[in-house]
Amino acid sequence: MRKALKRTYRVSKYVIYKETLVDYKEHFWSFLGAFFGIGIIAFLQSHYLLEQENVFLIGSFGASSVLIYGAVQSPLAQPRNLVGGHVISALVGVTVYQIVPDVLWLSAPLAVALSIVLMQYTKTLHPPGGATALIAVTSPGKISDLGYWYALSPVLSGCIILLVTALIFNNVTKNRSYPTSAKWKKLLHKKHKHPLKN
Repeated sequence: MRKALKRTYRVSKYVIYKETLVDYKEHFWSFLGAFFGIGIIAFLQSHYLLEQENVFLIGSFGASSVLIYGAVQSPLAQPRNLVGGHVISALVGVTVYQIVPDVLWLSAPLAVALSIVLMQYTKTLHPPGGATALIAVTSPGKISDLGYWYALSPVLSGCIILLVTALIFNNVTKNRSYPTSAKWKKLLHKKHKHPLKN
């Protein structure tokens, strides 16, 4: 018990220390990735889709950007989670909206709760997916008019843009690796093994 407590203390101390380090290069690449990822989607909406009044930029993409550009190693930020989480949640949101369109107190929590369970079941948990489901049931007009097309565009097409941008900017330097692979995890564990040693 005492040994476990000491180890937990060392691990906690190391994690807190790591979190307080400021790596300006990492922040720079996070900034560029998010800027270009969201920027491309916003550019396409403002220059090509404005006349047709289509929506291409949704709020949940901002939250996804925090994960895929700022928390590159997070399991929730991996490509399977990004794409699968958003698309599954979009399909859930549209389905719930079509079943109970005018009962917000029921459709909103039902869409979010079902999307969480389906993301868990498919191992595609991505927190912004909950927002994608919520957008489908709470956004009047353009989004609700799209129906199931909402899952393809803006959701899937936007995810692909964010993913391609993440693959570029998260692999520019040797300190960043995306998607996070098992090989990379082993390398990271060996590199930082000493603080966690018994």
